[in-house]
Amino acid sequence: MLSGKVLEQSGFREEPLFERIIEDLSVQRYSISDHFFNDQAVTLLRDSLLEKYEDDKFRKSAIGDHFNEQVIKSVRGDFIHWIPEGQAGPAEQIFFDRIGELITYLNRTCFMGILEREFHYAVYPKGTFYLRHLDTFRNDDRRKLSIVCYLNDDSWDPANGGELTLYLPGEDGEVAMDIYPLPGRVVIFESQVLEHEVKPVKAGERYSITGWLKTR
Repeated sequence: MLSGKVLEQSGFREEPLFERIIEDLSVQRYSISDHFFNDQAVTLLRDSLLEKYEDDKFRKSAIGDHFNEQVIKSVRGDFIHWIPEGQAGPAEQIFFDRIGELITYLNRTCFMGILEREFHYAVYPKGTFYLRHLDTFRNDDRRKLSIVCYLNDDSWDPANGGELTLYLPGEDGEVAMDIYPLPGRVVIFESQVLEHEVKPVKAGERYSITGWLKTR
């Protein structure tokens, strides 16, 4: 990692939030940020998601890459809508601009070589889930970091379920850590290292943007 002094000398200012994310990833391979996006951005993104969902633009999710997709309800049950960056609306552009700042910072300070990004909206209705898995494919290992941004409002209750569970290595064996989908919370973790799952939604609907930062 480059020092703050070197960054300043190069005209590139240190970003405390991004520095904390880098430190988290280097130590524990995941990071949780509750203020990555402000409340206004979260509201705009949630409204955009709901508008597209009500317009029936979502489709049933699948597993596998674009060449080997299979819809298997026993594995995952969410509905998704891919967000083509070239067709981003005002809300999505706020999202991509902020993610772009993170990518630039990671590439400049950590030389991560992130060249691509892909994201989709996701809706998990009551009773849906996504079983334990890794965010990588046998024929495509370009995904470096997984990112989830939660878009529910302040009424979301942990009793509603839908938590993201990361399976972490521990001194006495594996540790399961639950992360609840609180509004505006962003979770970043190493795609090829940490297995994870989405626990069943018990009430309401779980809204998020999910995606990956990819290397060559």
